Formats: sequence, structure tokens, C-alpha cells
Amino acid sequence: MSAPFKLTRIPSLKTVDAFRAHVSSLGIEIPCEDEIAGNDSPIGQPLTTLTVNGKTLGNRIALHPMEGWDGTADGGVTDPMRRRWRRFGESGAKLICGAEAMAVRPDGRANPNQLIINEANQAGLVELRDLLLAAHRDKYGTTDDLAMGFQLTHSGRFCRPNGKFTYEPRIAYRHPILDDKFKVQSDAAMWTDAEVEELIADYVRAARIAREVGADFVDLKHCHGYLLHEFLGAHTREGKFGGSFGNRTRILREIVAGIRAEGNEIDLAVRLSTFDMVPHRPDPELSTPGKLGPGIPEEHTTPYPYQFGVNPDDPTQIDLRETVAFVNLCGELGIKLLNTTAGSPYYTPHLQRPAAYPPSDGYQPAYDPLIDLARQIEVVRHLKAGLPEGMAIIASGLSYLQEYLPHVCQALLRDNWTDCVGLGRVVLSYPDILAAAMEQGGLEKRLICRTFSDCTTAPRKGLPSGCFPLDDFYAQSATAAELKTKKKAG
Repeated sequence: MSAPFKLTRIPSLKTVDAFRAHVSSLGIEIPCEDEIAGNDSPIGQPLTTLTVNGKTLGNRIALHPMEGWDGTADGGVTDPMRRRWRRFGESGAKLICGAEAMAVRPDGRANPNQLIINEANQAGLVELRDLLLAAHRDKYGTTDDLAMGFQLTHSGRFCRPNGKFTYEPRIAYRHPILDDKFKVQSDAAMWTDAEVEELIADYVRAARIAREVGADFVDLKHCHGYLLHEFLGAHTREGKFGGSFGNRTRILREIVAGIRAEGNEIDLAVRLSTFDMVPHRPDPELSTPGKLGPGIPEEHTTPYPYQFGVNPDDPTQIDLRETVAFVNLCGELGIKLLNTTAGSPYYTPHLQRPAAYPPSDGYQPAYDPLIDLARQIEVVRHLKAGLPEGMAIIASGLSYLQEYLPHVCQALLRDNWTDCVGLGRVVLSYPDILAAAMEQGGLEKRLICRTFSDCTTAPRKGLPSGCFPLDDFYAQSATAAELKTKKKAG
């Protein structure tokens, strides 16, 4: 039995040179500048290559959708949600990529408290939008250069609309590994082509509501194993929504056509898991009671005709051929923003969110998480080099950089690896981390996300998401004590 590797933690790297040396020792490339450049930082420069709803983005900071699992039972607005949107407005980001994922229908929720975009919740969505814009305007003076989108989703295989621990999966195709993990027991869980047509109409209706509420764009979510992403990997599905690449992308094309057929000129975005791998699990030989082992691939056979951005001959490796084709299709459809990510938090969390500490349903890192971070940004660099005209790309997976987040973001932008730098869980504890870094020339270390993964473990335990270690709103709540108890109980 081999011992797990010893992780070099980012806070132990005291200088930029030490960070660079560690990156070099891993045999990867992560560009990193010497200093935070203040007013001259490319992070603070406008994005002049496109407009979103007629707006030129005032800087290169984007926020990813961040659900709190804390809406009402009807998918409506709550005070914790209002607080989160207000903090997003205070972040300084000029591109808000959804704030949080919104289910296009009640049965599409990943949890019973997910926000739903429908007529009944329309007034609440207006309130959230206004709160975010007001908070941004109060702190930064204007919202004329800020674009805010709504992310539209159906959770598919991961649906739990009625009970926090009750799966009600709706799938694109049968999967030899994920079916058992997510309680798929028969073909009855699979969408018929007629049901898919109804779903397309739900997306079109949701886009209409987004326009009426005042969103600048809608993000048609194709990531993390949720339904539209799963359809991209439906190689084994029969009928007009499976098999060929043209069939597997038909849903996107028909949603866009339906939106435009209504005369809805709202701008469009896609968040895409650009690559994936066969699902992973903790290594049982290195797992002990109360401690997960490092992640290893699930047993599988080849060829492997499942998932998207996966090498079918070796699904522990990525394959970008269809990813490039999909990005080109997005360009043909007039989609302006490509927000990148990778894998899924449900079965390949190491790809999606490199972290030092795993969530409760994850596994320990099998190697330095910077390797997965480097893979994500290298894929963005590759896609950026051939990006269709009129489209901008957003990098992801950056929270693990911690102290060196501003230094790397500057380098990625200055070297033209990406158009915008996207932030996720790091803003739960430190909403204005990049804006503050440019203003102050440094970071408040007590606020930096250390990737403890409690923001994911809490929902896995049936609790709201938030930064329990560093955000006093959550750290001093009764929920924090409940989370601690549930974590201790395993």
C-alpha cells in the first residue's frame, strides 16, 4: 500500500518566488506576476472587445453563480439570499454570471430550497436584482458598466425537489456508474423526446421572465453533470436528442431559436464543463474510519461512450475535440459569454474545484490541487486562442490560489489567456478580494478562503450553504453548530 502524498499548502509559500518554484516543481505552468499592480492592473481594465446588453464591462472580474440552498419551499426569496446578492454587488465585479442557478421549473431543483424562475417569483427576482445593483452603485458609483445575468438550469440526474435526501432523478441516458450512485432504477427516469420539447419551452419562458425582470443576459447552464451538460454526453441515447454531435446539441439550438422566435433579444451565455473524466471515489485501501482516501477512478470498461470532453479510449484523460466544436457552435448561435468550468462536484470534484480539504462526499487530493487548476486555465488558454469573434471567455477554478489569486489573475489577463477571471467560493468569505487587492496592494489573510469545503459539505448534510469557517454570519449561527455535529457523526 502506497502512502498518500504530502500536500504543500499555499499559505506555507511565503513569497511569489516560492510559489513559482513550487509550481515549477510540479511540472505545470501557472503564470504569476511579482506584485499587485493597483490602478494599472489588467484586472481593473474594461473589456472593450464586446458589449453585453449594450454595456462595456468596467473590469475583468466575473462572479460565478453561488447557490445558498436557502430559498423558500416555493423557490422564492429569503433574507440570507438577499444578503448574498447584496454582497455580490459589493464585490466590485462588473460581470455577475447568474448570482445563483435558477431552476426553470419546480421539479428541476437540486434541493427543495433552490430559487425558481417563474411568474410567481418574478417580484422577488426584481428585488434581488435591485439589491445587487444598489449595493454596487453605493460602493462604486455606477452600474452602467455592470452586466448581470440569470443562470437557467434543470438539475436532471441530481434532482431533489421535494426532500433534501430524496433523489428524483431525470436523466438523458443510462450511465453504468452514476445510475447506482444517484438512485436511477429504471428507464422510467429517462426523458422522452416529447418531454424534452416541453422542457425547451420552459427555458424559453424563463428567458422571457429574465428579460422582464431586467437581466442583461441568460446563462444556459451546460456544466457539472446537470441536465443540459448530461445531454452533451448522451452518445448512447437514441432519438433526435442523442447519438450524433448534432443531436446532442439540439436542445441548445432549439432553446436559442425559441428565445429569438419570441422577439426576445436578451444576450446569451453558456457555462460549460469543458472537460470531464470517469467518476472518481475515495481509494478504499487508503481510507480509514473518519478519513477519506485520495480520489481514484471508478472501475470502468473501454470504450467509454459516456460524458462530454472525455477520451473514450481512456476516460481518465480529457478530450477537447467536441469541446472546440461546441464553442464554435455557440459562436454561430450568437452566444456572447463562455463561462468555463470542468467536471462535476458530484463525481469529479477535484477537477471542478481544486481544494486542500474535501467535502463530505468527496475524497482527499491524490496529488497537488494546483495540477487541476493548471489544467483548467490551460484549457481556457487553448479555447481563447480560437474563440469565435464576438465572444468572451471566463476562467474558473481559481479560489485555490489563495494569497496568489491577484498575482495569477493579472498574469492570465495580461498574457491574454482569458478575457475575465471568474470567482466562486472565495467571495463567500471575501466578496471584494480582487477589488480590495488593487486598492490596497495586498489581501486581508483572515478573509482568504482556504478551501475547507464546508460550503459544499453543509448542503450535502441538508443545511444551507455558506462560509462557516470565515463568515461570521454563518460561523456564529445555530447552523454552524449543527454542521459541526453532523460532520463529527460522519
